[in-house]
Amino acid sequence: MTREEIIAAVSPCGIDCARCIALVGGDTQKHAIALQETLGPSFEKWADKFTAYVPAFAKYRDFREVLDLLAGVDCIGCRDRDPEGIPCGIIRCFKEKGVDFCFECDEFPCDVEGLNDDLKERWKETGMRIREIGLEAWYDDMRKRHRYE
Repeated sequence: MTREEIIAAVSPCGIDCARCIALVGGDTQKHAIALQETLGPSFEKWADKFTAYVPAFAKYRDFREVLDLLAGVDCIGCRDRDPEGIPCGIIRCFKEKGVDFCFECDEFPCDVEGLNDDLKERWKETGMRIREIGLEAWYDDMRKRHRYE
């Protein structure tokens, strides 16, 4: 995978945007839309009928609510987002510093604003790992894992 492709798939902080459940055009949205299209708008009545044979179908409406949410996500990713009103300081910082990723900045790791402690620790670990093994090797390794590990 090329650097440009990795830049398109990964946020400046190192989060895998391409596989995020909230990304417009991401894998999750594509699969959710395909499943919506496969089931169609009338499947609810069939789910009610199938409940007699498969009780789990009684929960179809809850499932459909989540499916519709996943199909209608609206995040465009951090790289193209206007930083106004966004609490994450990385969105402004990477543009101001002129870097593609936080780990490329001479000040990394810094005291970036807007990250909770868990996310900040993950951000530091990710950046340090990329510095250690390189962007391409890190990306290849990261793609082998589940997105939400």
